[in-house]
Amino acid sequence: MDVFEAMETCRAIRFFKNDPVPDELVEKVLYAATRAPSPGNSQGWDFIVVTDPEIKKTLSTRITEVIDATVESIQKSMGGMEALDDVNRRMLQGTQNMARTLGDIPVIILVCGKKVYPPQAPSEQFVWSALYPAAQNILLAARALGLGTCFTTYHNTCEKELRELLHIPDDVYIASFIPMGWPAINFGPLARRPLKDFIHRDGWQGDLRG
Repeated sequence: MDVFEAMETCRAIRFFKNDPVPDELVEKVLYAATRAPSPGNSQGWDFIVVTDPEIKKTLSTRITEVIDATVESIQKSMGGMEALDDVNRRMLQGTQNMARTLGDIPVIILVCGKKVYPPQAPSEQFVWSALYPAAQNILLAARALGLGTCFTTYHNTCEKELRELLHIPDDVYIASFIPMGWPAINFGPLARRPLKDFIHRDGWQGDLRG
């Protein structure tokens, strides 16, 4: 698949089939992750691949508690789900569905890493500059293979329990929690503002927004 086609149709997938994903495809996606740039080619990334049904169900229960409470709070503050625009309503409903069905989604990938760069004085900022490009490569590679993904921060809802359950050391940073599987909805064009809204020529004042 052309890389621009992959980027243009790499929609966040929050509804999945429970068909298994072959190990070779998981490894291919992770291979793509390790083709990402990293500061000084430090390659300070690690990937936790979760496929155990019991672990996924445990995570689903804990994450759903937090997500449901958050969605309920948003609905109350906004005057109900019907008060939200279509994009935000679909996103919240999809987020709830994904949390509740996490036990049936074939694969969860946690993108992690330690402070390793620069070697003489490792800094946290360089952790993220390695991990987020790797996570983006996972999303694009998965899309090219027909797999759906969603970049989430679910790990923030239950980080203590997650670390205990998966034996993640305290000095390991978690950048993203990515469910992956065969999509139960269609890929499609992304909803993005026009490019001209974001470009500044030769300085901030030289923008194209008129």
